[in-house]
Amino acid sequence: MKHMNRRFYFPDPFNFILLFVVWLLLTHQFDFGNILLAAILAWLIPLGVSRVRTEAVPIRKPLKMISFLGLLLVDIIISNLVVAKQVLGSPERLQPGFVAIPLDLKKALPITILASTISLTPGTVSIEISKDQKTLYVHALHVEREAKLVDRIKYRYEKPLKEIFGC
Repeated sequence: MKHMNRRFYFPDPFNFILLFVVWLLLTHQFDFGNILLAAILAWLIPLGVSRVRTEAVPIRKPLKMISFLGLLLVDIIISNLVVAKQVLGSPERLQPGFVAIPLDLKKALPITILASTISLTPGTVSIEISKDQKTLYVHALHVEREAKLVDRIKYRYEKPLKEIFGC
């Protein structure tokens, strides 16, 4: 990591402040000892995880991320209603299935966000990412046409993530 070649490790100011504040808010103790402990933890935690951290993927279009989160929220609400209707209806009409989604995303973070997005949306859950990270396997509660589900996921979720992260 680029910080490790310095004689003394200086943490990223944003991470330091974030961890410092979160610790104080979690403990609700603002005495000297706890503030000192918060500072020590905010300094040591990033140092301890620096070897396992991957390189950050920059967000190229933050406003697009906000609209993506709004789309996800709407899709979660609508999917809840659809799944409720499906489950309360005739169970023999359901056609569960596994679908392989070919990935155009290249970085671990956008792929993880895509997999999480799919799992957050009721009726679908991400099962596995292939070792070469080119295919995401998804289980869906009801699959009428596999190609339609693949196209929907690629258009509604993967395409905006490609724009947001520029990959």
